[in-house]
Amino acid sequence: MNLPVTRGKKVFRVSFLVVYSVVNQYDNIKLHNMISKKNFILMCVSAVLLLASCATPKNIAYFQNKMIDHPEKIDKHAGIVIQPKDMLSIVVSSRNPELVVMFNLPVVSYQAGSEIVSSGYQKLIGYVVDNEGYIDFPVLGPLKVAGLTRWELSEMIKNLLLEKGLLTDAVVTVEFMNFKVSVIGEVNSPGTYTIEGDKVTILQAISLARDLTIFGQRENVSVIRERDGERTIYEINLCDVDLFKSPAYYLQQNDIVYVQPSEIKARQSTTDDKALRMTSIFVSGGSLLVSIATLIISLVR
Repeated sequence: MNLPVTRGKKVFRVSFLVVYSVVNQYDNIKLHNMISKKNFILMCVSAVLLLASCATPKNIAYFQNKMIDHPEKIDKHAGIVIQPKDMLSIVVSSRNPELVVMFNLPVVSYQAGSEIVSSGYQKLIGYVVDNEGYIDFPVLGPLKVAGLTRWELSEMIKNLLLEKGLLTDAVVTVEFMNFKVSVIGEVNSPGTYTIEGDKVTILQAISLARDLTIFGQRENVSVIRERDGERTIYEINLCDVDLFKSPAYYLQQNDIVYVQPSEIKARQSTTDDKALRMTSIFVSGGSLLVSIATLIISLVR
């Protein structure tokens, strides 16, 4: 941000007064044992110069090379495919409810509490895909489901029921019951998140984790994926629009998103306790100066 000359002089004078006022409080805030007065003054001056430069940190904004008002074709996402150890909810419906009872797993009721105070809830039992990729479906027997999308499995069961003359108007609904992704590293809320449906992007997963911290490397985000007995690590640059073309843009079951810390954060983690307290003081003091100077700048505009 380039300031006019006259306005820049005002900002400089005001900033000088702010530094002068804060430095005069050095004795009152009792920092003698933590930092020398000379270093404290240098810290204040550096904070003001940083404010005056109004520079935008690099590699912070997402999609830095985006093209405005330039439509791009979006690749169709067919949805995740079923894998061993997935848990599936499969519900068969028909106009005649009595005919579908044999094709649906029972809903189990659970009860917790004492005889005086008790609470109950119901839980739908799911089909667990075995290591060979099969489920044991009522009446139809073992079905090979690994490698199919939930839509493809729904059509397969519906066609089998029709071919065997069991149901002519079946509606089959398939849902994933354990679709989860994990987001760890430099995010505001790391953890494992349950996904509804069968589609989630890396941006949506980061949003669930409340975005990256200021110390997270936007240009170096890893997606760890295990599939068919193999582990693959993808690297994604959130600052580049090419991330939409990455095979890891759409996440799959049990993917792990890892946001690496910046060099500054890595250095902080290796400092001793005294240096860490010094860093905290610098950050707190700098934040105070920035807040005061910003307020004064708004007054001299």
